[in-house]
Amino acid sequence: MTRGIEHALLGGPAESGPKPDGRRARWEKHKQARRTELTDGTIAAIRELGADVGMDEIAGHIGISKTVLYRYFTDKNDLGVAVTFRFFETTLLPRLTDAISDEVDEYTLTRTVIEVYVNAVADEPALYRFAWSASPTSSVTSAESEKIVAQLLNATLVSRFDERSGDSSGAQVWSYMLVGAMQRAVDWWMVDRPIELPELIDYLVMMVWSSIVGVAASNGSRELFMAAPPAMPDPAPLPAPGAETDPDAGTATDSPA
Repeated sequence: MTRGIEHALLGGPAESGPKPDGRRARWEKHKQARRTELTDGTIAAIRELGADVGMDEIAGHIGISKTVLYRYFTDKNDLGVAVTFRFFETTLLPRLTDAISDEVDEYTLTRTVIEVYVNAVADEPALYRFAWSASPTSSVTSAESEKIVAQLLNATLVSRFDERSGDSSGAQVWSYMLVGAMQRAVDWWMVDRPIELPELIDYLVMMVWSSIVGVAASNGSRELFMAAPPAMPDPAPLPAPGAETDPDAGTATDSPA
């Protein structure tokens, strides 16, 4: 399932209509290639000079005039969106497609994908801050890249539920819900990092996996779920302070002295 998925998602269907003018097509191809080159130069400048770098500093770091930069980007917001998507395209998407494997169980797959996403964002705080300051409505995943992640997740959910002879009709709604919630949680965390990174990952895994288990309990069927919503379980006893959980036994054990 995962072979060629990046090409399928990014390539899309061939456009129909009249054949474009040759010179215009060549110019558009050159313009896109130049934008990509300048975006890569901007990413290098941000990594070296920090998130507060200005357009003059970016142009100087690349070795061009600011006029040239504005020839290919309308403003800093446009450049911020380009940086966002380029980071997604070159860093996040390849890691996600590598992480998705048919060989692992669902829990391992869930945790691996969350770790890949969160670590990729956490490793690039300057790029995140630049994209966010350039456009407060943007983040490390723009609307278009969020759509691609949701499509990737949707394909995975449909495949797994088909294997269970389950109902995958809600997979697209679920995909966008998971991607959007994850993005908002990481956006919040990146501002002040109020908890440690491993804690954030654990909480996200706990919440996403609980959602997966809940949906799987009704085999993805909206009708089955609505006919008999699961009851709230009794609270499990929390581990005592200074104790750690034994994952094999499912109970808390004293920490070694």
